[in-house]
This record gives sequence, structure tokens and C-alpha cells, in this order.
Amino acid sequence: MTPQPSPQAGAAVKAADRAHVFHSWSAQELIDPLAVAGAEGSYFWDYEGKRYLDFSSGLVYTNIGYQHPKVVAAIQEQAARMTTFAPAFAVEARSEAARLIAERTPGDLDKIFFTNGGADAVEHALRMARLHTGRPKVLSAYRSYHGGTQQAVNVTGDPRRWASDSGTAGVVHFWAPFLYRSRFYAETEEQECARALEHLKTTIAFEGPGTIAAIVLETIPGTAGIMMPPAGYLAGVREICDKYGIVFVLDEVMAGFGRTGTWFAADLYDVVPDLMTFAKGVNSGYVPLGGVAISAEIAATFAERPYPGGLTYSGHPLACAAAVATINVMAEEGVVEHAARLGAEVVEPALRELAERHPSVGEVRGTGMFWALELVRNRETREPLVPYNATGQAATPMSAFAASAKAHGLWPFVNMNRTHVVPPCNVSEAELKEGLAALDTALSVADEYTR
Repeated sequence: MTPQPSPQAGAAVKAADRAHVFHSWSAQELIDPLAVAGAEGSYFWDYEGKRYLDFSSGLVYTNIGYQHPKVVAAIQEQAARMTTFAPAFAVEARSEAARLIAERTPGDLDKIFFTNGGADAVEHALRMARLHTGRPKVLSAYRSYHGGTQQAVNVTGDPRRWASDSGTAGVVHFWAPFLYRSRFYAETEEQECARALEHLKTTIAFEGPGTIAAIVLETIPGTAGIMMPPAGYLAGVREICDKYGIVFVLDEVMAGFGRTGTWFAADLYDVVPDLMTFAKGVNSGYVPLGGVAISAEIAATFAERPYPGGLTYSGHPLACAAAVATINVMAEEGVVEHAARLGAEVVEPALRELAERHPSVGEVRGTGMFWALELVRNRETREPLVPYNATGQAATPMSAFAASAKAHGLWPFVNMNRTHVVPPCNVSEAELKEGLAALDTALSVADEYTR
């Protein structure tokens, strides 16, 4: 599809947005949202006809890009046949989506509870864990994000939690491993892993093992920085949970469905949680859908005892039809393998080469189509390019970096002092190289703020 400039139409869209749309996570009078005219594949464009290569995949969910014709057709076909139906019934699209997801989840996570998105998936996973164990507390990591609903934002470990932190939600935060900014004075990945596990054990001991229902972790933290857990860490958490009868919940909302070059990030670490949340890439975000994959043991808790939870749109036929089509497309087109190959052969070598040339790049980390660049003022001290949770003038270096990327046709994913490289999982090699060239130029702007 070729972008057709239409500034007048764009102005009308923008005016209606500014008059009536209340945007999330924003000071409403300080934002200037781009009016988007269309999208296809790895690109979107505005009403001026300017095209952007989307290195953010929306919000890291268009895993097969925009407007994939097979998924669009599946939604249209489902809408013509059965647009919606209540969740208490067995519906073909819902049943088939659950079957395809269960085929790919690790271990015995064979029961699927559908939600509208990732935050309510986390809400329900924690409710299941509390009911299964009869315990009140949940442990989660700093440097994490689990959603914007009340319970999900309380288990979140970044500043978006602060305004809604009730202090009575039964949530305790702990430090997960992250060697580059170690809280444990570690010098190696092995030390970081061992000390992080010891810290978690101590936290559990002081909180009381018998009070803890669940430990929830993003398998690979996404928005917080794509910090790859060191070898042995997730297996160690699994052992701790088994020892104390704690439910192990892995949040795969961002990392799942091909993003890491595997169907789920848990596959990289050979670990099986008791509950796994998903959303985003399950249907490339075409229709809102999330869910919880449930182990046999936890499912058995509710075999003859009603589960006290549900949603009007749980397993919505349009969303599930999109999931069926998306999963089938990913399998037929080898999208997961494609993400793994290009991640290893194109993205990683290119990012490491950029790191060698740009003093603003402190660290490169990631896998598949899931990468982060840690931007710093000084490589030796590792001072972040902008302060933690910076806004306004303090955020100028990252704002300047992002503006340069956009000026060169690249839409970046920027959070705090990081830029993430998270294009669609079926992005082409040529598109990757185009985006990486624009990233190279934008990093030169970030370099101006180093010392």
C-alpha cells in the first residue's frame, strides 16, 4: 500500500483526538500524538505521507507486522459467521485457539483461561495462586512491568506503580539479577545468579514462606530493559517455589509468541512455571486478547470448586479467530525460526558493532527480535544518559535521540535511558539493515551528551 498524503484529513483526526481522547500514561496537555493514516508489514505512515519503519512493533505486539492478509481474512470470516458469543459456551474459534496455545506452552500448561489483555491475565493468575494456596502475599521484582490494573500495577516494579501503590496489596518486591547494574556487587554472571537467589531466599524467610502465594517474574523483563536472566536463575526460582509450595508465575505477555526466537522465552531456559500469562503477540494485537495457561495441579483446584472470576469478553470469537490465524501463519511461514536466525546473524552483530563505535552505548543485550541498548553518559561509570524516571529537561538527551530516529524514518521504542530494538518478528533482512542505519545516525546524537 502506497501512502497518499492527505493533510486535511490528518488535521481532522488530530483535532478530534485532542478534543476527546484521554491518553494513557500522559499529561494530556503536554503530548502531541502523531496522526497515523495507515500501516502495512513493518511500516506505518502519517497523513503527510511520511513512512516510518516500526522498531517498536506498536507496543511490542505486532509480531507478524501490520495487516497480515491471512489474519485480516480470518477476522472478516469470523465476523461474517459469528461476531460474538458469551464465554460460557463452547465456540470453535475459542476451542481451537486454546488448543493451539496449549500445544506450544511448556510442560502441562494445558488449560487456557482467556482475558482481554496482559494486565487482567496477571490479575487472574495471582487470584488463582492465592486461591490455590490459601496464602495472601505475592513476590515480584523491581525493574518489571505487569500491567496497569490495580493488582497488576502493584506487582509492577517500575515508577508507574507509585501513584497507585496501595501498600496493602500483599505485594513484596525483591531484586532480580542484572549484572550490568548489580545490586549484589557481583563481578560475574555466576555470582549475580547465586547472590540473587540467596537474596530471594532471605526475602522469603523474613516474609514467612507460609504467607507467600506466588512469585511472579517476567521470563525476560521487557519494558524494564530486556535483562536476560543468567543461566540457572529461573531454575533456581523454580526449586525455591517447589520447596515452599509457592506458585511460580511467568509473565510472557511481551516475550511470548516468537519474540525471543522461541515460542515462549521459558523455552530458552528449560523451565516450566505453574501459571503463564500471555497477550500481545498471541494474535499480533489485531483484536485484544490475553490469557493464563494453567498447570494440571492448579486446574484441579477448580475441578469441583467454582473459579470466582470471569470476563464478558473472555475468549471473544473475533480475538480467538485472529489468534488461530496468527499462530498458523507463524508456523507456516517459519516466523519463530526467522526471528531467531536474523536476531543471531543480523541484529546482534550489528548492535555490537554500533556499541564499539558509539560511546553512548553502555551495553547490548537480548535475543531473537528482543534487544535493548543501554545508553550512558560515561561507559566507565555507567552513568545513565538520563536520570531514572527523567522527565522534561532532564530527559532531553533521549528526546533528542528519538527525534533524530524519527526524522530518519525510524520509529524507536524508548524507555528511560534505553532504546529497544523490537521490530516485527517477520521483518526482512533489508528492513532490519535500513532501521539499523537510521539507529546508527540517531546514536550519533546521543553521543553528543557523553563525557
